[in-house]
Amino acid sequence: MFEQLSDKLNGVFKKLRGHGTLSEENIRESMREVRRALLEADVHFQVAKDFVKKVQERAVGQEVLQSLDPGQQVIRVVHDVLVETLGGDATHLVHSKQTPTRIMIVGLQGSGKTTFTAKLGLHLRKKVKRSATLAACDVYRPAAMDQLGLLAKEVGLDAHIESGETDAVGIAKRALEQAREAKSEYLLVDTAGRLHIDEEMMNELVQMKKEVVPHQILLVVDGMTGQDAIGVAQSFHDKLGIDGVVLTKMDGDARGGAALSIKAITGIPILFVGTGEKPNALEVFHPDRLAQRILGMGDVLTLVERAQEEVSEDEALALEQKMRKNQFTLEDFADQLRKIKKMGPLEDLMKMIPGVGNKLPAGFQVDPKQLSRVEAMIQSMTVKERQRPEIIDGSRRTRIARGSGTSTGDVKRLIKDFGAMKKMMGQLARGGPKSMMKMMGR
Repeated sequence: MFEQLSDKLNGVFKKLRGHGTLSEENIRESMREVRRALLEADVHFQVAKDFVKKVQERAVGQEVLQSLDPGQQVIRVVHDVLVETLGGDATHLVHSKQTPTRIMIVGLQGSGKTTFTAKLGLHLRKKVKRSATLAACDVYRPAAMDQLGLLAKEVGLDAHIESGETDAVGIAKRALEQAREAKSEYLLVDTAGRLHIDEEMMNELVQMKKEVVPHQILLVVDGMTGQDAIGVAQSFHDKLGIDGVVLTKMDGDARGGAALSIKAITGIPILFVGTGEKPNALEVFHPDRLAQRILGMGDVLTLVERAQEEVSEDEALALEQKMRKNQFTLEDFADQLRKIKKMGPLEDLMKMIPGVGNKLPAGFQVDPKQLSRVEAMIQSMTVKERQRPEIIDGSRRTRIARGSGTSTGDVKRLIKDFGAMKKMMGQLARGGPKSMMKMMGR
């Protein structure tokens, strides 16, 4: 997400850094390009105008123009204004002492409400360590209840389903009773949507709000709709009083105009971002982290959080010991590959590494089949070969290649690359970052 905007902004900053000193004219010209980049990213025109005005006002001060690295200072100003535009501090899901905490999820049909409901339930169970009951209150869309039931089962949560029932408000009331009996800490109410906003839908939601008395109402918006998302958010807010926005399908949006416009125009904070179809493809919206990603600065905190979800502290310590003792094997390597694949697309992870993300070519992608081929080659080896790859000779390479559907050249390259990686990892584990930099000739 944001690839288009990120590429254009980094192009502007590259020119800025090329100037030994900066003048007000340099900055004004750069800001014209920034404004153009924002508009092309489908950012609301008023947001783009205010953004450029704020940056220009702060960047033409003497502190910036007379600094040792004025180009870098301007980028810092852009970063700060970007964080402000995105909402400043992260807004979190409410947790009430009155059990269960009731979250009502609303939005237009096709925005991804039902999928988000399950994702949020999984987020609560895995990351927040809270129990949740999902309530299927969409009585209009065919198979909506069945979909939520299947998703609830997939993520290991209870669901209140009344197939064939048409009274959505009644279902919500009974779901609340079930959640109380089950002592669930959260009740997540999935509601019906329409292809457009209409009076009937809003009246039902208003009635449900009166009966359920939610602690928080979240509006789910398709991020790919761009500026249209602002009108949708404002309409729902006027009728219901929205507490937070969820942007879905952001993995398919290279522009990001909705994320940069909603908070600034409506005042409603963004709480979550959907980054894929899998149940775990949901991120808490952190304006500062997202600003860093847009500017190619990486996002180490999110990267570490994703890694911690897949690798426990004990596993990390055991792995470090293996590296120190030079005992890291191809079996360990295959295990780490599987965990990395669970963390998300490799290109997304690389963009979170400072100094790497802004150097990747436009449209950079890693073919997941490449990782699968590596796994297949390792699985085609004997236990002894995985532990001691140096014993793999010509005949063994042929056997492994046949078993994995690859070539002997692929097997030879894997063993060579693994040897180089093992040496580098051992050096880093024993000598720390300074040793690593020395090894890289820096």
